[in-house]
Amino acid sequence: MIFNRIAFRHARLIGLGGLMGAGLIAGTVAQSQPASPAPPVDYVDELKSCRAIADEAARLACYDAKVSTIVAASDAGDVTIVDREDITRTRRQLFGFTVPDIGIFKDDSQDKEAAELLDTTITGARRVSAKTWRFTTAEGAVWEINNAPARLASIKAGEPVQFKKASLGFYFIRINGQLGVKGKRVQ
Repeated sequence: MIFNRIAFRHARLIGLGGLMGAGLIAGTVAQSQPASPAPPVDYVDELKSCRAIADEAARLACYDAKVSTIVAASDAGDVTIVDREDITRTRRQLFGFTVPDIGIFKDDSQDKEAAELLDTTITGARRVSAKTWRFTTAEGAVWEINNAPARLASIKAGEPVQFKKASLGFYFIRINGQLGVKGKRVQ
């Protein structure tokens, strides 16, 4: 009985010490956490703000300062400027994948058809099994047709292919003008 009381007191003391140690650690962690990150800089809005300055010298100084900031951010790798051709090429390479709805990858009403339809060329193809074909497009995408119908002619490099968005991640694939078959992008 005496042994149990001593063990209980000892356990309570260790428990209190453990709690105090945990509190010190938690306090240290809370103090070492960085402050919340600064909001992202909108470089275009900052440039636009320079237009409102009436004095030519002050406006020029404003533009010089803002452009210097953009150049420094570009040199650091924080900002990249892309043109429409880069965006189009990237969209073609990503066609068939679900892409986050961010800035340059948003579906514009003008590009709605481009987001659902792709015309390209097959660069390589192979039969994986009796009813499965796997082929690569000029953009480097790998597509697969499972349960290929008997009417589907052999797929060869150099043939034109058209993809049209279907549902549930699948696409209608029309190879060299044949009737479309269902397939999906695998890589």
